[in-house]
Amino acid sequence: MTNNKELQGTIVKALAGYYYVQPADVQAERVQCRARGVFKKRGVSPLVGDRVHYSMTDNGEGTVEEILPRESELIRPPVANIELAVLVFSVTEPELSFQLLDKFLVHIEHAGLDTVICLSKSDLTEAEGKLGESAREALQRVKNVYEPLGYEVFLTSASRSEGFDQLRDKLNGSLSVFAGQSGVGKSSMLNALVPGLSLETNAISDRLGRGKHTTRHVELIDIGHNGFVADTPGFSQLDFQELGIEDLGYCFREMRELSPSCKFRGCTHVHEPGCAVLEGLAEGTVDAGRHAHYITFMEEMKEKKRRY
Repeated sequence: MTNNKELQGTIVKALAGYYYVQPADVQAERVQCRARGVFKKRGVSPLVGDRVHYSMTDNGEGTVEEILPRESELIRPPVANIELAVLVFSVTEPELSFQLLDKFLVHIEHAGLDTVICLSKSDLTEAEGKLGESAREALQRVKNVYEPLGYEVFLTSASRSEGFDQLRDKLNGSLSVFAGQSGVGKSSMLNALVPGLSLETNAISDRLGRGKHTTRHVELIDIGHNGFVADTPGFSQLDFQELGIEDLGYCFREMRELSPSCKFRGCTHVHEPGCAVLEGLAEGTVDAGRHAHYITFMEEMKEKKRRY
């Protein structure tokens, strides 16, 4: 019998209690596995992205025997070993929510991942009238506020197949996660990145003004050149359960940079004298919108703590 330790692969899909493992040989077929009961006893769940050792059973299925150490772990979406987060937001339809963008960035910074911001439906900024104008303003704000913080910004249009070559180059050789507002066109983007993929897509619901969740489970998609993308369920909200209030400022890059210059250690950047962040806010070098979101998130976290 083959030694279990010799069978190694990556979980590329989790669905209905099964884990689908791609063997180290990428040409080999995926193996449908169950996880050993010992994981449940330890309170551990295998995640998509986990590198695992597995064994084969008599019926041609497999058993996940061991989860190898993780380099990173996201709770929502539940994915392991992600290196790059692609935050997908549309400039219009739905309108770009900067509060949600900042919330995603806080979680990604906390997870220690590299991040790029990808704006989909960029062709709609050319639309006539007020809608086009608000979209242009959103696009300008991303460039003025987020690029100076070091976030790389990609503009894409699935309908025109524009901007995907540069994005594909960025994704090559990495395990990436696509996340963002529901209804922004993540599935359309992945279809454009990987010809023949044909992920299910849904149009925006006009009545609700938000997208329907078209993705039902987390799955790694092979985009070639040793790159995988985790296609994840759409999110309309996130919470801060795994984040401490003291971690919040660290997750805003501008505050992380300025906080060593604050007068008081453990400065909350809200009311303290000699706060470098508040000085930057007064001078206009710290963005007022992001600082307002920071305070909103802090209040949200305090409220959660009071409730539990």
